[in-house]
Amino acid sequence: MNRTPSKTFTDLIVWQKAHAFVLSAYKLTETFPKFETYGLTSQLRRAAVSIPANIAEGFKKRGPADKARYMNMAQGSLEEVQYYLILAHDLTYADTTNLRTQLDEVSRLLEGYASAILASHS
Repeated sequence: MNRTPSKTFTDLIVWQKAHAFVLSAYKLTETFPKFETYGLTSQLRRAAVSIPANIAEGFKKRGPADKARYMNMAQGSLEEVQYYLILAHDLTYADTTNLRTQLDEVSRLLEGYASAILASHS
């Protein structure tokens, strides 16, 4: 399959899906208890935003190792969010099933993108 190279990070499907996840996470956390504003709500949002932000930052990095490092940071934030969704569910703040499904898709795409970066320059 012949693909046109992405011109900006917004062309990347992995970024688009990660951004859509952030929007969903913000909507979900609006329903959290007010006393969690500076706790779980803030932590989940910060970690969620870090996923597409690291993808965006890594997009313009020159070397594959540098690009891959940013994808790895995005993966780390993704795992952090995974835990916050488990916690929100266990605290009965929200049903996080849909967000966890969305996050699984981002995870698969991110893994594939990171692998492709490393494979294309090995």
